[in-house]
Amino acid sequence: MAAVIEQPQVNPNPIVAGKPSLIAKFAARFGVEPNKMLTTLKATAFRVKEGPEPTNEQLMALLIVADQYGLNPWTKEIYAFPDKHNGIVPVVGVDGWSRIINEHPQFDGMEFVDGPVDAKTNLPEWIECLMHRKDRAHPTRAREYMVECKRGTQPWQTHPRRMLRHKSLMQCARIAFGFVGIYDEDEAQRIVDAQSVVMQNDAIDALNATIKPALQNAPSETLAPAKQSEVVDATIVEKTAETVATADLPEAGASLESQLADFRTAVADATSVADVAAAMEKAAALPNALKAPEYKALADFAGERIKKLGKEAKAAKS
Repeated sequence: MAAVIEQPQVNPNPIVAGKPSLIAKFAARFGVEPNKMLTTLKATAFRVKEGPEPTNEQLMALLIVADQYGLNPWTKEIYAFPDKHNGIVPVVGVDGWSRIINEHPQFDGMEFVDGPVDAKTNLPEWIECLMHRKDRAHPTRAREYMVECKRGTQPWQTHPRRMLRHKSLMQCARIAFGFVGIYDEDEAQRIVDAQSVVMQNDAIDALNATIKPALQNAPSETLAPAKQSEVVDATIVEKTAETVATADLPEAGASLESQLADFRTAVADATSVADVAAAMEKAAALPNALKAPEYKALADFAGERIKKLGKEAKAAKS
């Protein structure tokens, strides 16, 4: 009888088969049971304050970034930032940036240089980061300007110099070491804002409901040089954060309440209905303005101002 020789089973991809999964790798690193890893991340390190919790696929994307750069999600070196489409943006805190910079084998030190102090704000106009690599003769430089970076958020209001230093650190690290696909929270917020600051139809209709009746009863003199057709368009208007930032708005970095207060002053000083409508359109373009009670009060005030302009024009004509 012929002997039967069993052929050994050959693994077509032994390297992949023997490689632990990303979840198992993280679980072993932090002493968490693999089958509880994603649930634990959702409830702790990658928990979002607003919106639905991240999906497993989104968590895996964050873990890939964390693994690539050796970041610890439980110490907030990396975390999830919700966007406007129920997704998330991977955010790396300044401690995370410090880690990946210091652990890079070619890192050879860095220094910061403050620019001249602005007489009005008493803040440096810019901060420059110089980052040295062991394999390069000259340092990499990145200069960030206060006027371009400062926002109306709490950290920028209380610690503007530190925030600008962080910005120069991160930008310089990107250039010097080629770090990609990661952002700080300030950048993540700009990304979310740029997804579109949308003025909804009902809000614009409400504004027009205030303005149009006054326009219909106002003499033509109050509309000069604009025409009645220049009332805020009732179609959905989309403005990116960059467009809003370059518009003729109140001082950058001011809070929403103070910006709306500035627009109230503009409405009060308006000499025509066209000026009121232009001010209200810009006010509506401010992020989150349409949800603010101050905006509703501003719209009511604009309606009263339009009525007053109409009466003043009638009196002047008679």
